[in-house]
Amino acid sequence: MRVIGIDPGTYSFDLFGMENNQKIIADESITSVDIFKNPYILIKKLEELLPLNIIIGPSGYGIPLKHISDITLDDIGKMIPLNTNVAVNEGIKNVLLEMKRLKMPVCFTPGVNHLKTVPSYRKWNKFDMGTADKVCSVALGIKNQSERLNIPFSKTSFVYIEIGYGFTAVMAVEKGTIIDGIGGTNGSIGFLGCGGMDAEIAIRLKPPLTQETVFRGGLRDFVGKEIEPRDLIEFKQAIMLLCESIEKDVASILVSIRNPKEIILSGRLAGLDFIKDNLSQRLNKYASVTKVNRLSRIAKEAACGAYIIGEGLLDGRYKELVKNLFSIKFS
Repeated sequence: MRVIGIDPGTYSFDLFGMENNQKIIADESITSVDIFKNPYILIKKLEELLPLNIIIGPSGYGIPLKHISDITLDDIGKMIPLNTNVAVNEGIKNVLLEMKRLKMPVCFTPGVNHLKTVPSYRKWNKFDMGTADKVCSVALGIKNQSERLNIPFSKTSFVYIEIGYGFTAVMAVEKGTIIDGIGGTNGSIGFLGCGGMDAEIAIRLKPPLTQETVFRGGLRDFVGKEIEPRDLIEFKQAIMLLCESIEKDVASILVSIRNPKEIILSGRLAGLDFIKDNLSQRLNKYASVTKVNRLSRIAKEAACGAYIIGEGLLDGRYKELVKNLFSIKFS
């Protein structure tokens, strides 16, 4: 059984894969800008790994579980906004079309908004409750908590905070399923993204609101310099802005999950001690705070979670995790 998971991040596309859940066959990262320029970089790496049983592909905002042979341009338009100049979106689109042409064994996965485990009333007026890669990250969180606390997948319970290079998302997990989520364009500020936007600001934007707008107004713009995440240590107000914004989302989502066992941190910025420590101090009053453990050395959490989902879909070790998470029946 050879499985690859792909995380289409704002900064990089990451790949993680294993053979028979024992031997690592892929653990690497490629910048999204490079894939935008040449999607064949990723395709070539996948071809070098063939034969593969399944690839969990770059699913953007997500669609209900679907094999690549069945996707249409309309499906791609649901996964990502078409006709933009955003590197990650153009990179995903180009890669998808080439994967389909080559008939690769790719499966696309849902975002939080597609999950049956999230009550329909919580989805009202919502689109981004957590993208497909965020759902993949949660799969890794379920595996981690299950192993650390020695409990079944179906008994896991936590608030998961993913702080990526572009966006920040907060999701609630109860009984091994996602029951609510606040996506990166709907809640806390991100390093690049502005997070949830006041509608009165949105209607006054000049030039008018476009998809590129959601990639602006974040911490880097707040600082006003072309910095990298590690440089935030020099900007206390930016750290306060991020961590307070995240705490507000956590406090909000605790309306949906009253007593989580833990709060789990994940993502590129969560790997910075000065951010992790600040958040731990703030959030410990709600539940114990821990950082998710990756399967990889290089690839980000979502790629590891995508691998877990792929392995489970193939009736492997994580079958029950995926069956529970997606509320699906296996033949």
